[in-house]
Amino acid sequence: MLQVAIVNGPNLNLVGTRETDIYGGQSLEAYYNTLEQQFPQVAFTYYQSNVEGELINFLHSCRGRVDGIVFNGGAYTHTSIAIPDAIAAINIPVIEVHISNIYAREEYRKTSYTAAKAVGCITGLGLEGYALAVQYLVNTLSPETA
Repeated sequence: MLQVAIVNGPNLNLVGTRETDIYGGQSLEAYYNTLEQQFPQVAFTYYQSNVEGELINFLHSCRGRVDGIVFNGGAYTHTSIAIPDAIAAINIPVIEVHISNIYAREEYRKTSYTAAKAVGCITGLGLEGYALAVQYLVNTLSPETA
C-alpha cells in the first residue's frame, strides 16, 4: 500500500473557520475523510504544526516510512530556508500545495522557497489541490503503474 504523508504548516489547523472567503468552510479533518474514500489504496499520515522546527523534524522522520509527501508550508513557504533544505535532504517526492492562489495575493506570498525542492506545485484550487497531489503520487509511485 502506498504511504503518503500530508504535512501542513502554520495556521492550517484553523482551515474551515479561518478566513473562509480564502480557505473555505470545510476543515482539513473533514476533507481527509474524503481523501481516504477517494484513495483506498493509500495509507495516509497527517501532521500539522505551527512550529518550523517541528515540521522539519517530521519531514526527517518520513524517511523510510512514506513514499510521497503532500506539503503545505503555509507562511513558511515564503520565509523558511531550512524547510526546503529538509525536503532536499530526505529524498522523498514532495508535492507543494496551497489552498489559495499565492500568486493572486500579497506580493510577499509570490515567492516560494520550497517550490524549488518540490516535484511540483498546486496552488489556488482549494482543498481539491490535496487530491490532485495524491493522484499524482498514486500515478507515479504505485507499484502497478511503475
